[in-house]
Amino acid sequence: MSAADEPAVTSIESEPGPGGGTLLDAPNRAIIEALQRDGRQPYGAIAQEVGLSEAAVRRRVQRLREAGIMQIVAVTDPLQLGFTRQAMVGISVEGDVRLVADKLSALPEVDYVVMCAGSFDILAEVVCEKDDRLLEVLNDSVRSIPGVRATETFLYLKLAKQTYSWGTR
Repeated sequence: MSAADEPAVTSIESEPGPGGGTLLDAPNRAIIEALQRDGRQPYGAIAQEVGLSEAAVRRRVQRLREAGIMQIVAVTDPLQLGFTRQAMVGISVEGDVRLVADKLSALPEVDYVVMCAGSFDILAEVVCEKDDRLLEVLNDSVRSIPGVRATETFLYLKLAKQTYSWGTR
């Protein structure tokens, strides 16, 4: 299929979704799912799978990346890279949760921050080289952020599953 034969709907937003948001069109969903299976596969192979030209796939991937809908990254096991201490930290906050989340996001050892409802206001994943560094991050960085009321740390013992292949359900 040539670029001229590409379906007329080429924008990322194509149809209204639940709650007034937008859904991705079928070719973009198929491209994302193909890249989730193997982020290194050539655009030509993806093009054959989804029924578009290689150029069309390349353009769509670029638009998806520019819109912040997806990233193409290498997912690693931190333990195998020498980061021997990982933990999920539950954080209770007084005041504006967003301000605390912003401060946590700026810490280099924090790789995941989510504001949530439930027992904690924020969950943050921390990855460190050793226990001493984890203690410094928790004590000197996390607990010193204005608005942090309490923390609970859940140490990771072993990575049992980490996947990003859930598709675009």
